[in-house]
Amino acid sequence: MAQAKVNKLHQKLQLKEFKLNSLLEITKAINENYSIDRILNIYEYILREQLGITKLMLYSKQEEWVCLLKYGVRGEARKVDVISDLTHIREITVIESSSISSLNSFDVVIPVYHKDRPLAYLLIGDLNEDEIRISPTIKHMPFIQTLTNIIIVAIENKRLAKISLEQEVAKKELELASQMQALLFPQDLPSNNRLDVAAKYETKHMVGGDYYDFFKLNNEEYCLCIADVSGKGVSAALIMSNFQAHLRAHIKHHQKLTIDDMIHQLNADVINAADGEKFITFFFAYYNCTTKTLKYCNAGHNHPILTDGKKSILLDQGCIGLGMLDEIPSVNVESLPIASQMTLFCYTDGLVELEDEQDEAFETERLIDIIHNNYDLSMADLAETIFRELDKFKGERDFMDDTAILGCRFF
Repeated sequence: MAQAKVNKLHQKLQLKEFKLNSLLEITKAINENYSIDRILNIYEYILREQLGITKLMLYSKQEEWVCLLKYGVRGEARKVDVISDLTHIREITVIESSSISSLNSFDVVIPVYHKDRPLAYLLIGDLNEDEIRISPTIKHMPFIQTLTNIIIVAIENKRLAKISLEQEVAKKELELASQMQALLFPQDLPSNNRLDVAAKYETKHMVGGDYYDFFKLNNEEYCLCIADVSGKGVSAALIMSNFQAHLRAHIKHHQKLTIDDMIHQLNADVINAADGEKFITFFFAYYNCTTKTLKYCNAGHNHPILTDGKKSILLDQGCIGLGMLDEIPSVNVESLPIASQMTLFCYTDGLVELEDEQDEAFETERLIDIIHNNYDLSMADLAETIFRELDKFKGERDFMDDTAILGCRFF
């Protein structure tokens, strides 16, 4: 009798030592940053070899429910649908006879929760059914649940750490892309006795699809442009960078190219680069200081404003956006005389489509009023003033889209 008690006590001590050593082994593996596969191998060894569990499936919630570990499984067991079959189970559950056929080949379901969020479900089967109830293994279920919880939390932490690292790498790459994109914009815009040119650009994301540029052909001739690619983010920025490269090549190597010809060639460039998935709205202007003449083409872009500070016209002549059709049906290039102190003001749709907290859009008329009311300012100061008015107008709302402005005053 006494020996039996001693033996029973000894078994309990052995069991506690086994559980403690198992927890220590798993904890050590986690602390030493073992791979997920290696941690799962240790976990499987403990359950299969030490506890005699011969059938097991472990599901973990990641982006979707995935089976992290399984062995001894065949037939209906492979048809488990976690969402419909298991998510209602919140406590360790013995399966005696379930209406869910896929669960009948298992004996126990062990859920792992964090607060009210399910993290994992462990299904085990083929326990010794000759014992009373199911098996003495049932007594180990809380320990198995604890062990599984540790494993799942460690795997979740590894997954989140990997995602965090990937996000950090992506952020660094976007920061670099943003810096590179900033270099694509003209760094020194002229402000002299012939022209006063200034621009400002705010991206919705770190990189964007708006673009402006200014070109000095010689001491008498200048070009400027503004453009906006459909869509946002990295893909839009890549398309726009490609477009800018083609535009600069056309201007640098084909200065005798007419605006009409250049528009057709740029349309083909956009078709090739975007494969019909995106299009670009584009405004291009050529100015001759000697003849005081402005020639322009508006390819589907928001209409730039040409004003003397009192009266304004919208430059709307041109063609459809670039990349909308394989061939542009017709291109209209308009020529206008420019008087001293006139201003050309270009912008992208992020400006006029910006909405306030009452869902009212900023619109072109409001922009014209700001330009006229601040007409004595330099172009740089006018650009800053417009963005201050945009901030005031939108209130607590964010910018809806990339927003670029380019202004040029003629003397």
